[in-house]
Amino acid sequence: MTTNQISATMTQTDRDAVLAAVATIKEKLPFLMDLTPEQRKSLPKMGDKSQAFVNKALEVATQNPDFLPRSFDLEEMKRDVELFQALYPVSLSLTQLQELVDDTVMAVGSDAYAAALVVYSFAKASGKGAGLDAVADEMGKRFARKSRKAQSEGTTA
Repeated sequence: MTTNQISATMTQTDRDAVLAAVATIKEKLPFLMDLTPEQRKSLPKMGDKSQAFVNKALEVATQNPDFLPRSFDLEEMKRDVELFQALYPVSLSLTQLQELVDDTVMAVGSDAYAAALVVYSFAKASGKGAGLDAVADEMGKRFARKSRKAQSEGTTA
């Protein structure tokens, strides 16, 4: 039979509470941005090594503001660094949570799909005469392949 990787339930109340918590997170971070893939590609990235560089640059700029052009906004740089430092642990925490949710969704989806395959297999094998032919045929549409002709016609249109 199938291997059950997870056995749990989620009440509608718990689901609603989680969704409300996510809404609260979005509300508390009204400045969040939705970058396009092109924007993501074009932006310089700040990783672990860059953090030390940025902190050192902020220290140098704070202690020696006279060498910077008047148009340089040191206060904005400070706000950016502070916001990065505040958001970074939030990002790590949410990333970990996202991985856990993704892995759980994958595992429970796998459990459900494996169980459905068993049901389908038994419906095909023992459904003859039990009135399951139509249901088994309908379920079998999931595995139907398009003919080569139908595929090639679809790509040339």
